[in-house]
Amino acid sequence: MSPVRALRYLYLAYFSAPRHDRLLYRHARNHRVQRILELGLGSTERACRLIELATRASGQRVSYTGIDLFELRGEQTAGVSLKLAHRRLAATGARVRLVPGDPHSALAAVANSLVATDLVIVSADQDRPALEKAWFYLPRVLSPAAVVFVEEPVAGGILLRQMPADELARLAASPGRRRAA
Repeated sequence: MSPVRALRYLYLAYFSAPRHDRLLYRHARNHRVQRILELGLGSTERACRLIELATRASGQRVSYTGIDLFELRGEQTAGVSLKLAHRRLAATGARVRLVPGDPHSALAAVANSLVATDLVIVSADQDRPALEKAWFYLPRVLSPAAVVFVEEPVAGGILLRQMPADELARLAASPGRRRAA
């Protein structure tokens, strides 16, 4: 690894802001992530950084799927348009798929085409009722070694925690979250 790349990784993994994203950067590099699913993109800066680190670590082209409201979000909430997000993410060289919608409707539409996802990130700004319904679809997209990180608002900022597999299974199996046949 070149000294510039090593310094870039050290900066992202240990000194970048926001602080809670550092855990994602370390995970992407150390676990050779190749398929990323993100629910809630924000400014796309984190996604671009994750793709950069994952591409270097795996040596292969990364697949990135982003689910967000994009233009449906409204003026009150920060975020980017679908067109701008695609332009920024495509510049990373990753295979990019952006799906507009809330977590439930968008994930229901694409879950069967998202196989062997290595890393899932759920942003804190997601609509809770839609997210509760979306948990049902998540287990089918995950690889056996997949990791799910969830952002949770706390006093003074955001906490990023790794969701245990048993919690994900419980959320996915909860009554009322399944779609009618």
